[in-house]
Amino acid sequence: MAHFIVEYSSNLDDELDIAALLKVLLEAAIETGVFPIGGLRGRAIRCDQFRVAEGDPENAFVHLTTKMGAGRNRVVRRSAAKKIFETLTTFLQPIYDRRYLSIGFELVELSAEFSFKQNNIHQKFIQQQ
Repeated sequence: MAHFIVEYSSNLDDELDIAALLKVLLEAAIETGVFPIGGLRGRAIRCDQFRVAEGDPENAFVHLTTKMGAGRNRVVRRSAAKKIFETLTTFLQPIYDRRYLSIGFELVELSAEFSFKQNNIHQKFIQQQ
């Protein structure tokens, strides 16, 4: 299970291809071998109301939160986080080179006790093997 939630400032509308960003992030997640494919989710939240730094309307941000299921050790989580952040920053580099941009990333491990799921998508990938 991993959910990729991208929040971004609306002043990036003309420069940021959200569908392509979600695609590369989920592909990177698959490449790590850490996340089951059937549990991957990607979504984006466009922020119309935002303020970055001193309030210059040209300042922009992209923040990625990845929520993952519990049970992976620190080394595995760190390795996956580094791969995901590298993918995010590489994708955003052309925008970063053109304008003021804050890029943030947080990997959150969900509590096994308080995270509930029902998902039959995993069966699709088991049947394909």
